[in-house]
Amino acid sequence: MRREKFYKFSLKYHMQNRFLNLTLLYVEDDKVIRQNAVEYLSSYFKEVFQAKDGQEALDIYQKDRPDIIISDIEMPRLNGLDMVKKIRQKDKTTPIIITTAFTDTSYLLQAVELQLLKYITKPINSKKLKDALNLLFEHLNINNILAIDKKKYYDSLNKSLMIDKSLIKLTIKELQLFDLLAKNHHRVVNYEEIENIVWYDDVMSKDALRALVRTLRMKLQGDYIENISGFGYRLQVAKKTQ
Repeated sequence: MRREKFYKFSLKYHMQNRFLNLTLLYVEDDKVIRQNAVEYLSSYFKEVFQAKDGQEALDIYQKDRPDIIISDIEMPRLNGLDMVKKIRQKDKTTPIIITTAFTDTSYLLQAVELQLLKYITKPINSKKLKDALNLLFEHLNINNILAIDKKKYYDSLNKSLMIDKSLIKLTIKELQLFDLLAKNHHRVVNYEEIENIVWYDDVMSKDALRALVRTLRMKLQGDYIENISGFGYRLQVAKKTQ
């Protein structure tokens, strides 16, 4: 019994540390449910943003770029699935969890298509939220460290590039671009995606992008960023480390 209690305490401790530097957006039109969930989740995350509908959530997403999103489906103005579709047009990697009172098959199919991490049925309680956090913990623990080669690693959780155990300083735009390429290293990231993330408040020029890639290549100490002419860029990860 003591061992079980220690395990639960240890898991909560590690989860709290894992999420300590992360932000979460909780979207729910029911004020009581939203407040209860935000109060519970606030003990785990650096900051918890809240929105009462999909449109307000999109505005918060554009402004604050939360690391994780938990959203209801049925909401006024803009429902949860339509909100996620808009986010997924530009962002394929942010973990998103959907909550709903419905278990319709069409919803489940859309959840798969939108690359959602989990589908939680209502009513929401602390156990279901804890189960979702456990899944998030496993997801982040598996995916947050990317080995570029034997001496180069990127920690997407802490946004840190390490070369020979030394932290490489990146500018804001360099970090935004590298983080995007690292999280999508298995595919080519097109120019539109790069502009939406790195130049979200401005217009991207080809010269500015080329200059940004050039400085990143210098800091990476190698030609790890491949240009796919007329389409975009891909981060090359050494085959031995995959």
